[in-house]
Amino acid sequence: MGNSIRTTLADDGTVTVTVSGEIDFSNSDGVARGLRDAVTDWSPPSIEVDLRDATFIDSTGLGALIEGYRAAVAAGVDFRVINPSDTFRRVLTVTGLSDFFGLIEVADEQSQATGA
Repeated sequence: MGNSIRTTLADDGTVTVTVSGEIDFSNSDGVARGLRDAVTDWSPPSIEVDLRDATFIDSTGLGALIEGYRAAVAAGVDFRVINPSDTFRRVLTVTGLSDFFGLIEVADEQSQATGA
């Protein structure tokens, strides 16, 4: 199974890169390229990688996220991963990447903003 990458620009300049499907050896280069392109094409203040619709990630997929992170940091762009599944969250926590990627849940952030 493959994946698709969709990039959107919010009014505040934040770029969201939404990844659907698998992130593995067969497409990790495309994911990394999509993240790098988001940094260079849009020059945003921040990039959010939305994993809500991602179904699988392996070590090469993690490498693609790290590559995107490095490109963002080199350009002075904030980088965070949002909306991971419980499985993804465990993988990112076990590998020590959850803090590295500023991992948050969008719903949690919105609840905090409204005091819910």
